[in-house]
Amino acid sequence: MPDTRSRVARKELLTARLSPERAVASVEVHEVTLEAGQPVPLHLHPCPVVGVIRSGAIAFQIEGQPVQHLRPGEAFYEPAGIRVARFDAEGEGPATFTAFYLLASGEREVIRLLDR
Repeated sequence: MPDTRSRVARKELLTARLSPERAVASVEVHEVTLEAGQPVPLHLHPCPVVGVIRSGAIAFQIEGQPVQHLRPGEAFYEPAGIRVARFDAEGEGPATFTAFYLLASGEREVIRLLDR
């Protein structure tokens, strides 16, 4: 049998520290596409979210923190219950990302839109 270990490359993208009290019972995985320039309203996630930008660019900002400009291959973390001020598509084309929603037992809600 050939040795395939030398052909596997691993690159750490993100380490997200979850609350020790947080029990993850299931993970929902969504692919999301935003149109060019599309803003996302102020929101929060009742559950932690980790994700990876697949194409395009995203302006990402946790309320009160600096804006991050994410490109394909870069990962993000949105803690549970924290207000996300921006998650907007930037540039000329659409932006696609994969989001992993870390749900507790019986939890179903993945996003909550907010009025300032």
